[in-house]
Amino acid sequence: MHNGNSGAIGLDFGTTNSVVALASDAGTPQLIEFAGDHGASAVFRSALCFWEDEAAPRGLGCEAGPWAIAEYLRSPSDSRFLQSFKSVAANPLFDRATIFGKPFAFEDLGRLFLQRLVQHAGGQLDARPRRVIVGRPVEYAGAQPDPALARRRYDAMLHGFGAELHYVYEPLAAAFSYAARLDEPATVLVADFGGGTTDFSVVRVAAPGAAQRCTPLGAAGIGIAGDRFDQRIVDNLVLPMLGKGGRYRSFGKTLDIPGGWFADFADWSRLALMRNRRTLDELARLQRTALDPAAIGRMIRFIENEQGFALYDAVGRLKRALSTADQAEFRFDGGGLDITAEVRRADFEAWIAPDLQRIAQALNLALSRAQLDAGDIDRVFLTGGSSLIPAVRAMFDARFGAHRIATGSELTSIAHGLALVGAEADLGRWVA
Repeated sequence: MHNGNSGAIGLDFGTTNSVVALASDAGTPQLIEFAGDHGASAVFRSALCFWEDEAAPRGLGCEAGPWAIAEYLRSPSDSRFLQSFKSVAANPLFDRATIFGKPFAFEDLGRLFLQRLVQHAGGQLDARPRRVIVGRPVEYAGAQPDPALARRRYDAMLHGFGAELHYVYEPLAAAFSYAARLDEPATVLVADFGGGTTDFSVVRVAAPGAAQRCTPLGAAGIGIAGDRFDQRIVDNLVLPMLGKGGRYRSFGKTLDIPGGWFADFADWSRLALMRNRRTLDELARLQRTALDPAAIGRMIRFIENEQGFALYDAVGRLKRALSTADQAEFRFDGGGLDITAEVRRADFEAWIAPDLQRIAQALNLALSRAQLDAGDIDRVFLTGGSSLIPAVRAMFDARFGAHRIATGSELTSIAHGLALVGAEADLGRWVA
């Protein structure tokens, strides 16, 4: 519900994590903290867990955030754990997710997620300001994203969350947050590395006290970010154990196994949805004709045992370890799959090199749209979890010089900035 209060709420609904900030007419926006079993945190995991419960609506129990993880860990094989579902928002090929035989549209998943988020806010979000400022990527994830479709889905998801919805580019919001730190004019490049997208915004920041503190100059983005880096790890370390690159027999011929199953497996938003009768039947047929049936059997057991979150966790540990060490161990054991591998940071950087090249092209486009060169940028603000990857940081150090780079509040700056935007008298110049 909303109470008509002045002020605004900033909602950063992220692919991996979500953050909420509240702004009153006076004072700094305050981050909403969620009191979990392991302490309070402003970061609420963008995940859902479902399980069968006859007493619940539609016969399914549901949790979100860290509570979704806890429910999944209690009984992995009896639950469905969904993560990164924001990445299908602009995908016209996505219609419904079938969970325990029941269909859920994107907006259904989103509404459930927001309902649980509000419930776990300890009353802080029960009475909300009318004005809700929602972050959106400059470019959505997916091969052929449809921004108009994403907007309709977001509108449906957020119906009732606030009476007055406004959408603002996520890196522009981060620029607002960063501008609050500056005590002099500057031309700022903000690079936001999320789970599904990497977005850039070039902003001119005026001196404190100016009537208009931030002026957007140009923006660009690309649907490549942390989840794509995860896919590279899965592709190189896990999928070869599950039959990728293998062959099967059909009508007297030996053919390559199609890549569709492996593409789905490496995509966090689609992996849990593979646990359906049709997909498992298709994999069982493939196993009977595969030259290496044991590999396909491992994939089947992994899917049946709902090991997606455990794999995500293992991949995340490897990425974090390689951010501080030149070599780290990848270790996964679950669902009939046992993998131990030493991975050098140089290997990981080689795997993601094509992705970094495309990210650099999006950066060039943002500068071009702002009609500026790298030398015209006074400050570079890196935000989002993947900004901590050394190869990402090195790309900006080489281009702009380490002395111009700033970081911090990697997971909360967008929500903080969205709330600051919401406190502006004239929103027209900011909304996307």
